Amino acid sequence: QHCFVRHGLRGNTMTTFDERERAFENLFAHEEELRFLALSRRNQLFARWAAEQLGLRPSDYHAFVRSFAESAVRRESERALIERVRADFAAEGVDTDEERIQAAFAAAAAAAARQIRTEARLQAT
Repeated sequence: QHCFVRHGLRGNTMTTFDERERAFENLFAHEEELRFLALSRRNQLFARWAAEQLGLRPSDYHAFVRSFAESAVRRESERALIERVRADFAAEGVDTDEERIQAAFAAAAAAAARQIRTEARLQAT
């Protein structure tokens, strides 16, 4: 009988461990999804700002923003995105400095993080 009880406890411990492992895996997957959504949103907000500075017409505006959203999938670096906007501005004669572009990028990142956190909270309730 002693062996049976011990084995039974061991089985419960494994079940608890497995449940905890699954919970951590789910949490990790959820956090990765939120991180991706925040990057995609950041890129969209940054692209909208840049498109407005460039004075793009609606069809070009939407294609420009979409291309930046897709860059989240390709995991383009922040530097690459900022450089892309800087090059577009230079090509179109938009007079701005690096600090202004970086400030717009930082503002887009902060706004995206806020929006995604708010949306995640709303979905959780």
